[in-house]
Amino acid sequence: MTDHTPAPSPEEAGELRAALARVRSEVGKAVVGQEGAVTGLIIALLARGHVLLEGVPGVAKTLLVRTLSQTLSLDTKRVQFTPDLMPGDVTGSLIYDAKAGEFSFREGPVFTNILLADEINRTPPKTQSSLLEAMEERQVSADGVTRKLPDPFLVAATQNPIEYEGTYTLPEAQLDRFLLKLVLDLPERDVEVAVLTRHAGGFNPRDLTAAGVTPVLGADQLRRAQAAVTTVQASPDVLAYIVDLARATRQSPSVKLGVSPRGSTALLAAAKAWAWLNASPGITPDHVQAMVLPVLRHRIQLRPEAELEGVSVDAILRSILTQVRVPL
Repeated sequence: MTDHTPAPSPEEAGELRAALARVRSEVGKAVVGQEGAVTGLIIALLARGHVLLEGVPGVAKTLLVRTLSQTLSLDTKRVQFTPDLMPGDVTGSLIYDAKAGEFSFREGPVFTNILLADEINRTPPKTQSSLLEAMEERQVSADGVTRKLPDPFLVAATQNPIEYEGTYTLPEAQLDRFLLKLVLDLPERDVEVAVLTRHAGGFNPRDLTAAGVTPVLGADQLRRAQAAVTTVQASPDVLAYIVDLARATRQSPSVKLGVSPRGSTALLAAAKAWAWLNASPGITPDHVQAMVLPVLRHRIQLRPEAELEGVSVDAILRSILTQVRVPL
């Protein structure tokens, strides 16, 4: 979204909400049982944020992102992060043109609308950090020249939560750039049966068109929806509630590093997107509470003794939600 994108009329806003609801049903033609993750990705797009998808291999993380891209008519590229991946392999690099006798910039896969960063924790911090400028400033600087990335732009990064051999922990500065961390669990029995039923019927995850997945809206409409989200109001009481939740994480005895002001801002942005999707003119405490876990769970560091006792970040956040006074 550019600064000049006007907010849509109430009638158009309603049409955009209906279109985004159809996006969820279109994604459901290829991905079964991950409705929460689909909604999370839509919220991240509306709030101009990025998403960290965590789950064991085989829970359709990659398929989910590819299908969403197709329903939104957005360009998408995939990068398999490996230990030998270099920063230039992501952002682009200068290539010498022998005919012209000069260097030219070859754009990397980051020049896209949705970048699928597969297994981002398998590449060293130097390459991980090559995404920082792209994620925060939506641009790439090389050889003294700044190049803008396409708009909209979203990084959807995946990581395996149980495999640590050959991986590199994401630094706090990198984690803080993700608006949401979505956890994709193994499916329930009936969902897994539905998945196998589709495959038995000839479903091919590499051919989404054959699966009946069709585009619902495009980049221009998505930018209009992003503009609409910025018009959602937040009362002083709700803003204070967000701050109180963030401060409570810093005061928890189990927490070594709590939520920063960037985290508070992220919670506000996600709550505004969720409120707009629900056709609410302003944020309520319910909207904030719905976003607390996905927005804050990756911004908290536990004390070593709490980790040894098996305390989880999600449990701490749920406890904080019950303790912090909710504005009426």
